[in-house]
Amino acid sequence: MQRVNRPKLPGRAQAYLDGKWQATNGTLNIEPAWKSARQTQTMRVVLQTLQNMAGARERCMYCVDSHGSDIEHFWPKGPYPERAFLWPNLLLCCSECGRFKGSQFPLSGTGQPMLVDPSAENPWDHLDFDPDTGNLTARYDVAIAAPSPRGECTVRVLQLDRREAMAEGYRRTYRRIAARVEQALAADAIEPQALAEELRQADEHGLLGWCFSAVGARLKPFGDLRRRAPDAWAACEAAGK
Repeated sequence: MQRVNRPKLPGRAQAYLDGKWQATNGTLNIEPAWKSARQTQTMRVVLQTLQNMAGARERCMYCVDSHGSDIEHFWPKGPYPERAFLWPNLLLCCSECGRFKGSQFPLSGTGQPMLVDPSAENPWDHLDFDPDTGNLTARYDVAIAAPSPRGECTVRVLQLDRREAMAEGYRRTYRRIAARVEQALAADAIEPQALAEELRQADEHGLLGWCFSAVGARLKPFGDLRRRAPDAWAACEAAGK
């Protein structure tokens, strides 16, 4: 999972969502209104904006492994129909993540989402990566001396530690990034921005944010890069944000 930046919608598309929100506010069964709206050209603009947010390969915003095939409601539209047409609530999702998540949406005792929203926060604040298995796990939170509860919930709901094909994709991306860093360290000189761009192109699973973090810095070759070429480390760290 990686942080995705949410742009403003084109004015006409935002106006359309605002109008649909006003027209359906208080509606208990949102499905007919949503199904009808999804057939419109304006909602195709919304989908295209989400696809652009997800990057050139239009990956799912949850697993960053499969193609994002449809619009996903972070707060599920069935239990929360009032959020169905809110732009900040819309993500791009693959069919597998959509099936796993369904209408599951655990809340904290204060009513806050327990799932990580990749368009509103840095997922690596709550998630960790295991280079050996390729699985995503909950990040250990030193403040509570336990794994992040939101990380645990996100992993459980989306089954991020039980999807072998996804794990293999993450492993391959990690090996590709590590190999390129090793090549850079073996060279006479490192051009920071060029290396950062190469790694950005190689990163198919949003792993730069993990590799160039305090966790990744403890591992070779990333720790070596931080010590020997701090300017290159900083450029790569920025590329992962």
